[in-house]
Amino acid sequence: MSRTHVYYLAPTGPGVGLTSVSLGLLHALDRLGTRVGFLKPIAQPGASGPDRSTHFARSSSDLDPPEALPYSSAEALLRQGRESQLLAEVVGRFQQVATGADVVIVEGVADAADALGVEHLNAAIAQALDAEVILVGAIGQGTVKEFCQRLELSSALYGGPEAERVLGCIVNMLGAPREVFGANRSLPARSAEDEAEELQRSCRLFTGSFRLLGSVPWQRELISPRVADVVRQFGASVLYEGESSSRRVVDVSLVARSVANMTDRLRPGALLVTPGDRDDIILAACMAALNGTPLAGLLLTGGIEPDPRIMALCQSALDTGLPVLKVETDSFVTAAMAASLNLEVPLDDLERLDAVKATVAHHLEVDWLKDRALSDAVSVPRLSPAAFMYRLVSRAREQRKRIVLPEGTEPRTVKAAVECVERGIAGCLLLGSPAEVRRVAEAQGLQLPEGLEVTDPDEVRFDYVAALVERRLHRGMTEPIAREQLQDDVVLGTMMLAQGEVDGLVAGALNTTANTLRPALQLIGTADSARLVSSVFFMCLPEQVLVYGDCAVNPDPDAFELADIAIQSADSAALFGIEPRVAMISYSTGVSGSGVDVEKVRDATRIAQQRRPDLLIDGPLQYDAASVASVARSKAPDSSVAGRATVLVFPDLNTGNTTYKAVQRSANVISIGPMLQGLKRPVNDLSRGALVDDIIYTIALTAIQAQQVAAA
Repeated sequence: MSRTHVYYLAPTGPGVGLTSVSLGLLHALDRLGTRVGFLKPIAQPGASGPDRSTHFARSSSDLDPPEALPYSSAEALLRQGRESQLLAEVVGRFQQVATGADVVIVEGVADAADALGVEHLNAAIAQALDAEVILVGAIGQGTVKEFCQRLELSSALYGGPEAERVLGCIVNMLGAPREVFGANRSLPARSAEDEAEELQRSCRLFTGSFRLLGSVPWQRELISPRVADVVRQFGASVLYEGESSSRRVVDVSLVARSVANMTDRLRPGALLVTPGDRDDIILAACMAALNGTPLAGLLLTGGIEPDPRIMALCQSALDTGLPVLKVETDSFVTAAMAASLNLEVPLDDLERLDAVKATVAHHLEVDWLKDRALSDAVSVPRLSPAAFMYRLVSRAREQRKRIVLPEGTEPRTVKAAVECVERGIAGCLLLGSPAEVRRVAEAQGLQLPEGLEVTDPDEVRFDYVAALVERRLHRGMTEPIAREQLQDDVVLGTMMLAQGEVDGLVAGALNTTANTLRPALQLIGTADSARLVSSVFFMCLPEQVLVYGDCAVNPDPDAFELADIAIQSADSAALFGIEPRVAMISYSTGVSGSGVDVEKVRDATRIAQQRRPDLLIDGPLQYDAASVASVARSKAPDSSVAGRATVLVFPDLNTGNTTYKAVQRSANVISIGPMLQGLKRPVNDLSRGALVDDIIYTIALTAIQAQQVAAA
């Protein structure tokens, strides 16, 4: 992940003006000279056409954010249980706007009554982007007390108001009328100042670190559409265009009274709704226009055109720019339509957008937000699971490597291979009968893509007899034994790798770790720089990815071997974009304990530190001291690793395997691996319970390892 600072603006409910606040914050930071980017990752539920936020960000700045993913597409992935793929897609879009930016404003998914799970989706995206959360809310028709309760519930989705990455809230539309019916905004507004003061006084959230980052007042002008917008929404006929494109509707008034009783409606910005045969109302409106009152316009109902003689008398008034419209509906229906007038800023109304942005920007604590974004005091960035998976896929695509899959007729493996080829992650070679592979694919509704290789092992396995004998001659290998061993497709695939015909191997959906690893050790061997072969798991915890080593290979490594595992694991972490901070795990922290097991970890730590002084390595550390900041402050206050470790090295296989499975199953964590390290060429093992996504990401891991081997 880039170190670009991220502010994620999340709504506390529907109708809070999320787009206005997001663009206002973008405008405010930009005015201060901050290099700022913008992203709307997922479009508003139910929206059609181009995303408004993305369109406005492009049209009112020099930014070019990617188009938002349609909500229907995001919803489809969630229904299929593919949230990780959706989040990786979001991270990919974020990376497009993060380059060169000091801070990126990410506008969350707008809440909508008919969209379920929006709150969870916003929380997941914020976590995936390692973002700091700013809630956006509006008091609306309720009380300040009710708003504070909503705010507290919303903050709980992100860890609560005291959470490190929950900064506070921006309250929009302070002082708005309790009820606003469409464009009828003649109701008196509340005092924005009084409401802001009451909010600060009565909302307990603001007594801690949770801040009120903005108090944006409600203003009629900011929700006033142009007459031309009314024409589009009502499907009205334009009798006299006048200044339809510039005059704004501040109030809509249904006029049925006599002239003497309706003069109070002749106000600037008023759109008068009246039947087309009410000559008296038409004349009164035109007289007001001649007297300098800039009415928004006349909207004539019932499909009745006014008498031409009346309009001739009104020509001078029409020449002032007074628009006159006609609709076929009667006055009652037209008034009801006015009540549901869409008050969102149209895509072409940049004048109103500029006013909205300027108002929002003026009422934000923008200096504090800028200073925080540029401060080094902000917590250490974390590589989220979604960012990690995005990085895996994008790195694997850089050089399309050829990966052999010996379990070529296993259904999950076939499906993963199809997707890897279609997404350009790697070229896959399935070992299996072509007819059986096709049958397995068809049973899952899959079509084998071009570029997916299928090799019948029975047709090629004996081509490797001579090479296998040559490699194992010093161990007494003979041709009959070689023929027998090559009946095992894992051995066959490993020989393909050893001969350089493929770049990596992935197996384990049907085979044990021993069956996958043994041929690799015998036929490929360890790298010159490695003392032994070990393994790591990439543990995709909710907030970040941690590296666990060794949890699959070495039962009881000595201090030198444990140091080697630590160095290998740190290098693997760095290869995949995780900043290595290595904790050597024990049942004791620092000098508090003694015994053979603790001394082994202490010696391994010293050896690893001497061999690699460039790495942050500390131990012995208990698991909680390594991973929990509050515990680290108590148990290891001087450690550069404690409380923020990203690589955890376990003292033996018993501890490591038990811990990884306990975390994986109890916390429902995705674990990718084990990834083998220390081999000359990449071979990786799968859990026999691996899901299709697990296989895909393991193939991506293997492809990246193959790139490293090729570079070396």
